[in-house]
Amino acid sequence: MTDKSNIATLGSTLVDRLPVYSKMLFEAKATKKLTFEDIAKELGRGEVAVAALFYGQAQASAEDVEKLSTLLNVPKDSLESTMMGFPDRGRAGPMPPVEPLIYRLYEIVQNYGYAFKAIMNEKFGDGIMSAIAFSSKIEKEVDQDGVAWVNITLRGKWLPFTRF
Repeated sequence: MTDKSNIATLGSTLVDRLPVYSKMLFEAKATKKLTFEDIAKELGRGEVAVAALFYGQAQASAEDVEKLSTLLNVPKDSLESTMMGFPDRGRAGPMPPVEPLIYRLYEIVQNYGYAFKAIMNEKFGDGIMSAIAFSSKIEKEVDQDGVAWVNITLRGKWLPFTRF
């Protein structure tokens, strides 16, 4: 199944906050009918990491820029100067989020955050899960009744708090 998302499907407030190169990447992705999974295979990265590159929330390497330029047929120089800079990870949008799927993820943390924290503390001690030394993946599961389920794996390095 081809990912039909492109810059036209994004809300105007989100589009205004995206890096200049994002529109070019989304349009090329749509034109070539590629999914983030397709692009991830070419870049040798996870699909969530690739989507984060498109949204300006991750820093691209020189190799990423080279491969994106070739795969999507976009000028390398227009990507190089911006995608290899510092990412903007802090623009989550309005709080609470208004985009329904983003709101549901936020709601999961609201409803289960303390339970997650308690269990992590029991297993690892006092500390936090890194969002920098971090990876994630999204998988589709279809049960015996044909109902689609989403599996989200969040993998972060455990950072114990040191005692004074």
